[in-house]
Amino acid sequence: MNRNRLEQILNTFSAQTILILGDLMLDEFIWGKVNRISPEAPVPVVEVVEETYRLGGSANVAANIRGLEGVPIPIGVVGRDAASERFEQLLRNSGIATYGVIQADRPTTLKTRIIAHNQQVVRTDRESKGPVPPELNRELAGLFFEHLPRAGAVIVSDYNKGVVNRELLAAVLPKARSAGIPVYLDPKVHHADYYRPITVITPNQQEAELLTGTVIDGQRSLEDAGERLLQRFECEYALITRGEQGMSLFSASNRSRPQHLPIFAREVFDVTGAGDTVIAMLALAQAGAATMEEAAVLANHAAGIVVGKVGTATVSRSELLSDFEDRVEFS
Repeated sequence: MNRNRLEQILNTFSAQTILILGDLMLDEFIWGKVNRISPEAPVPVVEVVEETYRLGGSANVAANIRGLEGVPIPIGVVGRDAASERFEQLLRNSGIATYGVIQADRPTTLKTRIIAHNQQVVRTDRESKGPVPPELNRELAGLFFEHLPRAGAVIVSDYNKGVVNRELLAAVLPKARSAGIPVYLDPKVHHADYYRPITVITPNQQEAELLTGTVIDGQRSLEDAGERLLQRFECEYALITRGEQGMSLFSASNRSRPQHLPIFAREVFDVTGAGDTVIAMLALAQAGAATMEEAAVLANHAAGIVVGKVGTATVSRSELLSDFEDRVEFS
């Protein structure tokens, strides 16, 4: 990929609207330092220095799209609580629309991570995993249908918190297909039967193994898993993210030539939200000028940048351009 081609792709981002259906979360980070062990139990005592908040779950997908100068429309559910107020303020501060966010009588998903010396000590989760009621499904579907005509792509971000459910997907996915709008799906294994019709599925390696019944222990088993994903979900592409081993893209139209991409991270500090970055870049790039193969290369670079940051993070266009320049990727 040469510089002109990269800039051509990046310059399309601001014109792309991406609809994101999924589980909205608030990520809380408590930063501190450890100098002693508690006399009450064999655990570290964290002296708190700072508290910060970031968009999490499907909202982190939206934050990644906004960081790349695209236009995200997140659709999901929060509670009627202090966490939801902070969450919606973060959306507004990021320039992300809030009209797809529904308040309901369930807690806002809040993940609290305590971090000392750039290492996560413990995480606490406050959430409800119960399915949303039928009337809330109808309201979510209504918002989806209202904004679908504007979208260049749809992302379904399943974190197993109740929003991504059989009834809702049965209503919205066929509508996206009939409108010719591609659907990118980040899966949870036990919801696999809900995921049709879709265009792209993006499991990590462990999810790919469970979804296909394949132990990935080499090139042949990896490619077998990719083929099984394409067959099971009848999708055009499957992208398996493989941590330190990079990622692999499989195409239904070119089954004999999967694309294997090595990891581009210089250092890995935190993989939190890396999958959100990958799917955001894939959808945004292909909604613009990129082929899926080009979008996968960009997603791989973007993931390499965010795992070098601590906590839920995003990547900017300027960071992506600098990363390509530093690696002499331009031909």
